[in-house]
Amino acid sequence: MADVRQIVIDIISDIAPDEDVSSIDDAKSLREQLDLDSMDFLDIVMELRKRHKVEVPQEDYPKLASLQSCVAYLGPKFAAAPV
Repeated sequence: MADVRQIVIDIISDIAPDEDVSSIDDAKSLREQLDLDSMDFLDIVMELRKRHKVEVPQEDYPKLASLQSCVAYLGPKFAAAPV
């Protein structure tokens, strides 16, 4: 699932270009490690939908807390997403 991880990192890099994404700890909360506010988080969700046609319902937002949980949650969605 390294590709899903890279997709999320690419989106974070675009939304928060000043953040160092090379040192992200996959198990830690993204918001603890990066200077992301709630609008940045919404931008991540919107970019997932816009770029990759992956829908994330609001009740599932907590499942995107860490990079590890993003990969676990988004992996099956990417596998099922139309190409």
